[in-house]
Amino acid sequence: MRTLTLCPTAINDTPYDFHSRLAVFNAKRLSPKSPDANWINDIRTEAAWKIAEGEFIEMERSSISAAAALAPTGVDRFMDWFERLRQEGPGQNDALFPWLQNYASLEEMRWFLTQEAAGEAGFDDLLAITQVKVPIRAKLEMASNYWDEMGRGHERGMHGPMLEQVVKELALEPTVAGTVWESLALGNLMVGLAINRRYAYQSIGALGAIEMTAPGRVSLINAGLQRLHVPIAARKYFQLHAGLDIQHSKNWNLEVIAPLVSNQPDLGPWIAEGALMRLASGARCFERYRAHFGLDAAPVDAA
Repeated sequence: MRTLTLCPTAINDTPYDFHSRLAVFNAKRLSPKSPDANWINDIRTEAAWKIAEGEFIEMERSSISAAAALAPTGVDRFMDWFERLRQEGPGQNDALFPWLQNYASLEEMRWFLTQEAAGEAGFDDLLAITQVKVPIRAKLEMASNYWDEMGRGHERGMHGPMLEQVVKELALEPTVAGTVWESLALGNLMVGLAINRRYAYQSIGALGAIEMTAPGRVSLINAGLQRLHVPIAARKYFQLHAGLDIQHSKNWNLEVIAPLVSNQPDLGPWIAEGALMRLASGARCFERYRAHFGLDAAPVDAA
């Protein structure tokens, strides 16, 4: 990563230093707080970080620009291209997940889940931020998706607390200090796309990519946890998303992405960028995780 010279706190940072600091900043700026006499300094700090964040996102955009340029025009052709990302996009069918399903020890699984939990940006909050002022048809589908994330009004069904239950049941201790930079960067990317309205359509593409590609991975994680005799309370989050996200993805593609591209064809490239940035960032995490476990990139056959 090149030096982010426009942010005083980021000069000469390593990728870990930058993303750990940005993750801490994101946690602060997204948390409710009371009025503060130092609000002017807070705005100055936020402005500096937003410039650095923008440079980071622009570098991510640049890295996938050639692939995004291959996305076709026309809603039908675009949707065919988008849906092929489920199998052909960056990070898909990665060897990490069959290995987690069939071979990882409990401690290895705990390390992996700690990284994932620490880098989790909160799909529900990202969705709530992204849907602001989008066209009605897309907003309605995003609202329905959000309502599912909220357990349809029941605390026990809320997805965020289910992930917190995984952390509790497996005695995980997710911290910024204990998380690889690739995972922090993924969380920072998702927050940056959602909170900066100039990237609203990239955020829609990224969230759609999550819904479309997650079921295959989480089903293998759930199977691995079941093999390790992990109780259902720690598997419910993965078990739920293995099935629910399939329908979410169908609805998201039909009611959010397709209408947006049909009504405004110029949105297609931005949606494609978001999907590719999210998938490429995820692939970078998987590569780092495999390196931690001493795995090569060769496919691992399912048992």
